[in-house]
Amino acid sequence: MDTRLLDILVCPVSKTPLRPLTRKELDALNQAIQAGQIETVAGTAIRSPLTEGLITRDAKVIYRVDDGIPVLLPEEGVGTLQMNDFPR
Repeated sequence: MDTRLLDILVCPVSKTPLRPLTRKELDALNQAIQAGQIETVAGTAIRSPLTEGLITRDAKVIYRVDDGIPVLLPEEGVGTLQMNDFPR
């Protein structure tokens, strides 16, 4: 993702800056998705693994990136507190 775009992207709720998920974070998230443990903020189960994502700098919320386009809808966010072993 273009670094100029990353410089202006923020969480739509908290206005916290976003950064790309690391490989370790993405792997941990996808393992939890495969185990059926992940829901969006709205309570919808996530069934498909992510290929890319953005996370708030405080590591509280993850937003998926579909085909290079960040999905920054508040209800589509994924709280990291639902994962006990999420890298911090």
